[in-house]
Amino acid sequence: MTRVLALALNPAVDVEWTVSGVGWDEKNTIEAERRWAGGKGVNVARWLRAAGVDAELLLLMGGAYGRELGRHLRSEGLPFRSFQVGQETRVDYIVTTPAGRQLRFNPRGPEILREERLALFERIDRRLPRRGIVVMSGSLPRGLPATAYAQLAGRVRERGGIALVDSDGPVFAAAVKAHPFLLKPNEHELRQWAGGGVRTEPALRGAAEELSAATGGWVLLTRGARPAWLIHHDEDRRWTAAPPPVRIQNSVGAGDAVMASVAAQIARGSGPAEWLRWGMAAGAVAARSPGGHAPSWPEVVQLAGRICVAGG
Repeated sequence: MTRVLALALNPAVDVEWTVSGVGWDEKNTIEAERRWAGGKGVNVARWLRAAGVDAELLLLMGGAYGRELGRHLRSEGLPFRSFQVGQETRVDYIVTTPAGRQLRFNPRGPEILREERLALFERIDRRLPRRGIVVMSGSLPRGLPATAYAQLAGRVRERGGIALVDSDGPVFAAAVKAHPFLLKPNEHELRQWAGGGVRTEPALRGAAEELSAATGGWVLLTRGARPAWLIHHDEDRRWTAAPPPVRIQNSVGAGDAVMASVAAQIARGSGPAEWLRWGMAAGAVAARSPGGHAPSWPEVVQLAGRICVAGG
């Protein structure tokens, strides 16, 4: 199986507060609290492991919250390599109501000093697998340039590898110019890139086609409970699949489950239809599971058999 490296350059300790309701300008009582290792790259590594892929996780850690992050990872048995930085790892807060509605507050993360940045890129460069798969997902901490994923995607391509990118804003826009093998925007991220006016389904489809033409690679547009599209403009290939209906418990990490499952199928040599089928199944299982819980791969297998993929 092809080697996979998951990068978590801005991981977090995720903290979920369960509340009976949210009252603006009022005291809100926290009924329960849970804490776990979070951030998109960590979620990707967690799902890769569930899928049976022996992936390597490389992440930044700093301060007391960085040590807490490491304890959470070790407690769930998720192997990792860490790069230590001077400032604190961030803490993300999730406020969940009885109806399942969530408010999410994500700090920007630590500020990486110049000497740390140079050492970090040297460390990553040493870990990049030849002809392997590198998953770059999530935000970047302060001090890293918006071109960081683009630079790394270029290095991956030079080594005959495959770069998969999931980010937003300027980081996403810069990555487009590096021509990664696959980009995974959601609707909001695609609109950020395409500009205003992309509201209707035909406009979204057109923007996804333009994005694929710009990268020369695959674009996987995820749309929550609506059908996702997998597009390769230059090869004139298009696939679509709807995720199975589930009762949503958690909005954190479903996209990461999709990304990890796509990477796992690519590592196994499967074709695009299977990337999409297994990605939709994993995303649905993540959405109906509490955040931070160990993924249930048997549930993914069960749902994957019910997903119809159309196109070619």
